[in-house]
Amino acid sequence: MEMVIPAQTRGRPREFCVDTALAAALGVFWSKGYEGSSMSDLTAAMRITKPSLYAAFGNKEELFRKALDLYEAEKLAYMRDALRQPTARAVAEHIMRGAIDAQTSSRDPKGCLGVIGASACGAEAESIKTEVIKRRASSSAALLDRFRQAQRDGDLPGHIEPAALAQFLFTILQGMAVQAGAGASREDLEGVLKTSLMIWPGR
Repeated sequence: MEMVIPAQTRGRPREFCVDTALAAALGVFWSKGYEGSSMSDLTAAMRITKPSLYAAFGNKEELFRKALDLYEAEKLAYMRDALRQPTARAVAEHIMRGAIDAQTSSRDPKGCLGVIGASACGAEAESIKTEVIKRRASSSAALLDRFRQAQRDGDLPGHIEPAALAQFLFTILQGMAVQAGAGASREDLEGVLKTSLMIWPGR
């Protein structure tokens, strides 16, 4: 349910939609990264004043965390769907295809917000980098559990190390995100997907 909060402005107060403002902030962070997004950039995109931003979202760091929540809920739903696929190979393919769809969308910036956040540096961004790494670890753990189950089911060969396989997939995904951010085409990324599936162990 959308929540409307009065924005503190000069003269007559106006109202703004928190969900709409947060989506706008996500777009800024996704395009410019955490450190590259100034408060002026954020307030301009969100169409609110700094006092209104602080009142509704807290500081810049807290706003980024909320934007990351939105990103995971809306843009990474394919990750959750992938874990329900019947084989490890199908899991990997579903994740890579979902990533390609997201990274080549004409509606959203290119690349991955998690990669952008994890590459932040400096004292101000250290907690952001830690948060992104923690969330990535949670996703990695879920994928590792799925690959271990696949091995117990006989879907993956016994000599395959599930942890290394999960890391391999995430390395491919991060590389695809960097390439997408640098302008790689959908055809380029699908070539990576096809090659990855050719060397994927098991069925």
